Amino acid sequence: MELFETGNVVKVCAPMVRYSKLAFRSLVRNYDCDLCFTPMIIAADFVRSAKARDSELTTNNSDQPLIVQFAAKDAQTLANAACMVAPFSNGVDLNCGCPQRWAMAEGYGACLINKPQLVKDMVRHVKNQVDKPNYAVSIKIRVHKDVKKTVDLCQKAEAAGVSWITVHGRTADERHQPVHYDAIKTIKDSLCIPVIANGDIKTLRDVESIHELTGVDGVMSARGLLANPALFAGYEYTPLQCVWDWVDISLKHGTPFTCFHHHLIYMLERITSQPERKVFNGLSSTSAVIDYLHNTYGSL
Repeated sequence: MELFETGNVVKVCAPMVRYSKLAFRSLVRNYDCDLCFTPMIIAADFVRSAKARDSELTTNNSDQPLIVQFAAKDAQTLANAACMVAPFSNGVDLNCGCPQRWAMAEGYGACLINKPQLVKDMVRHVKNQVDKPNYAVSIKIRVHKDVKKTVDLCQKAEAAGVSWITVHGRTADERHQPVHYDAIKTIKDSLCIPVIANGDIKTLRDVESIHELTGVDGVMSARGLLANPALFAGYEYTPLQCVWDWVDISLKHGTPFTCFHHHLIYMLERITSQPERKVFNGLSSTSAVIDYLHNTYGSL
């Protein structure tokens, strides 16, 4: 992908269940986000059901570049799903990092890091069957306790033609432990393709320091962007302009109230007092939220 050829660190919005949908992607793109992922979509459901396709993937002409992330456990299903989304996206990503029990019990997510041959087959099938030049096929992984196993997985995926690899620098068992940036550096040093680092990116300074520490080609943020969608533009906290941009975008997209409200709860968390948060979190309509914002912060 041309993004990786500029020499700049590529700034990426992570795939987040319920959160990294079109409206939020539109918002972060206004604030220096270079590349966005959809939330994880189960490939088998997507292929089988038109209803799933309509509800899981919404995009538009300005939602570019876009990577559609799938959970899959067999190569042909992933390839079928990729062929369906190729006209509307710039690539697909195979989720090999979701640590949730249900996903791993179904054969999805982080259990795939222990099945390098299957990952290799899935990458190859997509590369061979999607008829679109420069269409990306990436994987998003977690690290093993033994980094040599992770390097082996990544080298096999590279040999199969994977476009880049996103590395969340924790094992499948780790949640809030420190990120293993040393493991990410080892992986980057072992590959010729681009590597994106994921884990605890909360400020633009984090982006720069992790790039220097690991040599990665890009950084991906999840919770950091939820708390501050303007993170990549260098803001320490969510600026008021960004809050009102979210209101405008949400109204334009018809974002359901729960999603609209939850994003604002995240954005305002660091700039409101506990009593203010209690009041705001209890609001139950879009009009009540907008009135509260006007009364508390005023218009721009």
